Amino acid sequence: MSKGKKQDTTPLLNEEILQYPEVRCIGDDGTQHGVIPSSEALNIAQEEGLDLVLVAEQANPPVAKIMDYGKFKYQAEKKRKEAKKKQKSIVVKEIKLSVKIADNDIGFKVKHARDFLAKGNHVKFRVFLKGREMGNPEAGKEVLLRVWEMVEDIATMEKAPFFEGRYYNMLVVPKK
Repeated sequence: MSKGKKQDTTPLLNEEILQYPEVRCIGDDGTQHGVIPSSEALNIAQEEGLDLVLVAEQANPPVAKIMDYGKFKYQAEKKRKEAKKKQKSIVVKEIKLSVKIADNDIGFKVKHARDFLAKGNHVKFRVFLKGREMGNPEAGKEVLLRVWEMVEDIATMEKAPFFEGRYYNMLVVPKK
């Protein structure tokens, strides 16, 4: 984790803008008030019952907009939530196998894998190689290929069987 300070993203409001001698002022409806003293811009905002919000601090002179800040914050949060809702999270389910697994056990685990694939999840098959099985790692690949034959009608192999540490892995995803 970074220990840096979190940047404050809230813009300057109303009296906080008075630190700038003049600002380019834009009305709530988009009207240009031009470059005016910040105190005058604040008076215009207060007459309309709205807030003066600094939108571009780096500009020369800084740009301030007259708006309802509460409404602005609400709409920004609403947009952020809507964007988050449209994101799709990928769930990877892992199924562990062994080299000496029986056929009925493979069938049972493949049945679960088919359920996961039907729900749209990715499935990672792992064959753990114990002790002397490390002497013949191709046995793990053979188990994965047997499993692949049972799920190839509803899945696509994203990563072919590959050896990693003491595991032989294979990743399958549902067909579109």
